[in-house]
Amino acid sequence: MRKNVTMRAVIQRVDGARCEVDGQITGAFDGPGLMVLVGVHVDDTDDKCAILADKIWKLRIFDAETLRNRGIGVDSQSVEVAAADAALPVLIISQFTLHADTSKGRRPTWLQAARGDKAEPLVDAVVEELRKLGARVETGKFGADMRITQVNDGPTTIVLDV
Repeated sequence: MRKNVTMRAVIQRVDGARCEVDGQITGAFDGPGLMVLVGVHVDDTDDKCAILADKIWKLRIFDAETLRNRGIGVDSQSVEVAAADAALPVLIISQFTLHADTSKGRRPTWLQAARGDKAEPLVDAVVEELRKLGARVETGKFGADMRITQVNDGPTTIVLDV
């Protein structure tokens, strides 16, 4: 049985990412950074937003030498560094399907995913918390049919539950 899950993020180390809605780019960056899908659980409250943002920003999943070899300054002597150590960009995409329940049958249900009126302000709060920490944050458009393009680096994908 899975532990009681609340706010969830799927974090991917990427070498560029972009989001388009109706042919318009809503957020994009080239080069190393993070592509983050954020799912809000029905039980989530705003106290989780700062915790999640801090973990995303300080997750050490980049190789310092690789970044330096690409001409990116790294503010750390560690071998493995975080986006925070190299001021790397982050693309945040709201993703209610991270809370899909597939335990019965073949049709997922999203009863554990927060509805838009609750989820949107919490995703916005994660974005604002990341910006307070110094991150350059790009975003998708909440509730829109988004087209996401990314180049996975590694690939490295981390699932984070807060």
